[in-house]
Amino acid sequence: MREGVILRCDNCKEENYIAKRDKKKQQEKLEVKKHCSKCNAHTLHKEKK
Repeated sequence: MREGVILRCDNCKEENYIAKRDKKKQQEKLEVKKHCSKCNAHTLHKEKK
């Protein structure tokens, strides 16, 4: 079953995106490079705890 996860900017800790992933198939946390509106740059976004 796919569950929603919140992505947080690694630099400013702003919660910008909501993504979905299958927690049974993908055990590690999601890490994606996305645009942060507060930093105004492409930064690494990691899954929130």
